[in-house]
Amino acid sequence: MSAPLIGVTTYLDRARWGVWDMEAALLPAPYPRLVRESGGLAVMLPPDGPAAAAAVVARIDGLVVAGGADVDPARYGAGRDPRTGPPAGERDSWELALIDAALASGTPLLGICRGMQLLNVALGGTLVQHLDGHVEAVGVVGRHAVTPVPGSLCASLVPGPAEVPTYHHQAVDRLGAGLAASAHAEDGTVEAVELAAPAWALGVQWHPEMGEDPRVMRGLVEAAAERARGGRAAARAVRVPGWRETGRPLRVGGRGGSAESPSPSPVAYWSSTQ
Repeated sequence: MSAPLIGVTTYLDRARWGVWDMEAALLPAPYPRLVRESGGLAVMLPPDGPAAAAAVVARIDGLVVAGGADVDPARYGAGRDPRTGPPAGERDSWELALIDAALASGTPLLGICRGMQLLNVALGGTLVQHLDGHVEAVGVVGRHAVTPVPGSLCASLVPGPAEVPTYHHQAVDRLGAGLAASAHAEDGTVEAVELAAPAWALGVQWHPEMGEDPRVMRGLVEAAAERARGGRAAARAVRVPGWRETGRPLRVGGRGGSAESPSPSPVAYWSSTQ
């Protein structure tokens, strides 16, 4: 059987190469490399019209929502902290539609950093807009320990405490509908979220593509391969009541359950991407 097809979301941004300077669909090379090393075939999914999301998801076996720019706080009903980066509205709309389509079809889904945060927002959760201590320096990927929750999907892939590559200044605050926190940092920050079985939907706050541990991506690829063997038409759809149905999340979580963000700082915004 051929390797499962894994769609990975991308930026649309201006880039330079050779003699060219123009808008490009960008994806850091470690993402497709990790998909390939984990047994999958990677395909890039640049932002498109949200109406196309269901048709795209129907053609892939698994979905990775990659890291990147801050989620627009308007998506979760919050005012903008001065340290929150500029909005990426086209990407937010596209990836939210992909997440909806993946959950509705039972397509295995992995959210990485921004992707985990967007999964939480898609299901009615909120974010802490600025968090200290999880970035060594702008443009430098650091490492810190995370501890998975016993019995979780995350723990089945990464049992026990682990050192992970990290680069983020935002985090999950209030959990979205149906999501459970499945790993934490030493300071209590939520480092992974997931949906209950039979869904295979996992978000990790760290960047597995920047490390040497393939277990999280391998878990997605294996779930995608199993789904492909069973046939997409037979895949079990997972209906999760998110904010579109309920208007409110079902669980309260995050860094102690507070819906408040840290106080603003005088800087314009935290100028980096995840």
